[in-house]
Amino acid sequence: MSFELQFLGGAGTVTGSKYLITFKGKKLLVDCGLFQGVKSLRLKNWDDLPVKASEIDAVILTHAHIDHSGYIPRLINKGFRGKVYCTHATKDLCKILLPDAGYLQEEEAEYLNKNKKTKHKPALPLFTYKDAVNSLEYFVGADFEEVQKIDNTLSFKFKYAGHILGAASVIVNVSGRTIGFSGDLGRQNDRILYAPEKMENVNYLVTESTYGNRKHRETDVLDDLAEAVNQTYKKNGVMVIPAFAVGRAQSLMYYLWLLRQQNRIPHMPMYLNSPMATNVNDLLLKYKDLHKLSSAECFEICNLVKYVRTSEESIKINERHGPMLIISASGMLGGGRVLHHVKAFGPDPKNTILLTGFQAAGTRGEALESGAKEVKIHGEYVPILADVKILDNVSAHADYQEIITWLSLSKIHPQRVFITHGESSAADDLRRRLNETFGWECYVPEYAEKVVLE
Repeated sequence: MSFELQFLGGAGTVTGSKYLITFKGKKLLVDCGLFQGVKSLRLKNWDDLPVKASEIDAVILTHAHIDHSGYIPRLINKGFRGKVYCTHATKDLCKILLPDAGYLQEEEAEYLNKNKKTKHKPALPLFTYKDAVNSLEYFVGADFEEVQKIDNTLSFKFKYAGHILGAASVIVNVSGRTIGFSGDLGRQNDRILYAPEKMENVNYLVTESTYGNRKHRETDVLDDLAEAVNQTYKKNGVMVIPAFAVGRAQSLMYYLWLLRQQNRIPHMPMYLNSPMATNVNDLLLKYKDLHKLSSAECFEICNLVKYVRTSEESIKINERHGPMLIISASGMLGGGRVLHHVKAFGPDPKNTILLTGFQAAGTRGEALESGAKEVKIHGEYVPILADVKILDNVSAHADYQEIITWLSLSKIHPQRVFITHGESSAADDLRRRLNETFGWECYVPEYAEKVVLE
């Protein structure tokens, strides 16, 4: 008996992950993320899905990042009333991320309306803070490796994937046939998180390809970070570090703590200006079995920085002079308080903007990575004279070689493999590599494409 898989996101792009499984009238959505990046993608967030939200029986989240979870409040507003399954850590992270995402959308809409920088009258948020808080009622936490039954024909379980706290790969059982979803895979030798658990043998596999055409540099991240910090300090400059509030901010704080312990960087004011990241730090202690750090290390790392809690405090930082260091979300400069820091410090050549993660096409981060000398923020073009540096060996995503290593260790033999969650060139490159390495039938699906699996 066959079932259907439809790619409602994460196809041809690294954002908006949504994979719909349909079997005997039941509909299961794996991931429910927001599109980010270029405007044509962001506009998809406003479109109705090809399936009615009220017809979806359940959602399974691989992890909490907004490109995998951020559409849930919108889905509920559209009529979804099923359960949202995720690991316990993912549930706790979503309690932080989703309300913050709603708040930021309301804040941006208010700013655009107040300053008349919108073509819409009025500009509206995709969902509100209240919508996000209400959506949390639908979340159900589950343990890794614990089989969850949707009904007599559909079940699934989570497997540890690294990447961030609570991140999981998912194995869905459809009446005896299995389909594995890699989710976002972590690194094989991460300093904080463990390597991803091996994938069990599955009939079909859906794998990410964020770095499907790239290998991470093998230089020591501590050397690169120390050099960037010291150069900025010598110029009495300000270092602005856009960082994903979940995962990347904590990793950077850990690296900075190590450098301080080794006396490789000077003492200077360091700020964490992200309410989200501040709250996430508490979860490092709660879920210490999911990472390598001790309780004592977590405590010291979290006390390395000064926490910026209010917007008034954030504004005051922009009036300060260097040397100082600011970690703030979002990592791709898609929104949040970091935009105000870039506006304040980006035009000064003695300052540094340090990019620390994947920059999706169409984002401000990608523009800076490509050498742009100005970026548009809040309707105005801001000149960028600051030194833009790229710390490209701190990614929480496996590169193509690490994906191949994970699959080799897993010793699986899928009938068919679908390459998703990557820009077109990255996905196609990983398709070629997997075919050449394993001889598998690999395919890169397009947005909204349906495939029938026997």
